[in-house]
Amino acid sequence: MSGYLSIIQVFMMLLQEKFRPRYDARLQLLTYQVRMLRSRIDDSKIYTTPKERAELLRLGKQLDHDISDVMLVVQPATYHKWRRPKETQRKRPGRPRTPQATINLVMQFATENITWGYERIYGELKKLGIRIGITTISDILKREGHHPVPDKGRRLPSSTWNQFISSHMDTLIACDFFTKPIYTFKGKVNAYVLMFIHLGSRRVFMSPATFNPTEEWVNQQARNASIWLDEIGIKATHLIRDRDTKYAFSFDELWKAAGTKIVKTPPRTPQANGYAEAGIAIVKKQCLNHFICFSLDHLNHINREWLDYYNFHRPHQGKEIDNKVLDVDFRPTEKGEIKREQRLGGVISYYYRAAA
Repeated sequence: MSGYLSIIQVFMMLLQEKFRPRYDARLQLLTYQVRMLRSRIDDSKIYTTPKERAELLRLGKQLDHDISDVMLVVQPATYHKWRRPKETQRKRPGRPRTPQATINLVMQFATENITWGYERIYGELKKLGIRIGITTISDILKREGHHPVPDKGRRLPSSTWNQFISSHMDTLIACDFFTKPIYTFKGKVNAYVLMFIHLGSRRVFMSPATFNPTEEWVNQQARNASIWLDEIGIKATHLIRDRDTKYAFSFDELWKAAGTKIVKTPPRTPQANGYAEAGIAIVKKQCLNHFICFSLDHLNHINREWLDYYNFHRPHQGKEIDNKVLDVDFRPTEKGEIKREQRLGGVISYYYRAAA
């Protein structure tokens, strides 16, 4: 019988030795919390110091951090929060930094397209589903020591004229002539192109080039533009034009017969036909000025390439346009590899995402 008692005593001693460290740890944890409470007897809330948190974590580790029934000075959730690894760096105040990939893309656009300004780069990025501000683009380029061509401001016409434009935007078209020198065996000759633009969508129609813009030729371009408007579903109520003598009486009559009223701009006020003037300035600055043309066919080929790019791939800015590509089926996406499409030897370029 005494042998059995001895065995039981040895077994109890073993159990005691096994659980004593855990029991002692619980006692130490509770004792330390009591000391903390005594030092803050008047405090309504316990604010632990880094040293105190470290000691509580050291003691709690001996309990495998099972402290739900013994942690009294703070909530158990707060204790477990202390155990999480802290961030290696403090968060920067303000907006997050621009991703390096976006910075690289801004620099790529700026260096590959020397005529692009801040707004043009902004539009291309937005088309690719990358949204940063024009000011951010400007800061990136200045920081990298790159200064693109600034976006040129335009003097605005009177507020009354602006009101007329804004109230008829979706049914307004404008037209204007521009010239491009053609170098032939007989010397330099100016070729004429008649351009039409729909103000609401910024879509553009260009006539084929000619050396001799006769009344018959101009009227035929009016008919072609009218067909183009029908194809894209636009009913023009007003046509803005300047007082160029190449517009004959019959030109106006063709449009009036189609229900379109002719609005002539005041003399020597090109800004009143600002949309057409701006469209011509863009095609010259970003395309035609980079070429020397040797035939009408050469010029027509360049203009066709530009029109396809301008109407379907180039991002546009303006009220209610939101920098969208004019292609009505276009939808920005953030998925897919970014690729560059070049035309006319790289003078025209745009970016798109390859299908995933």
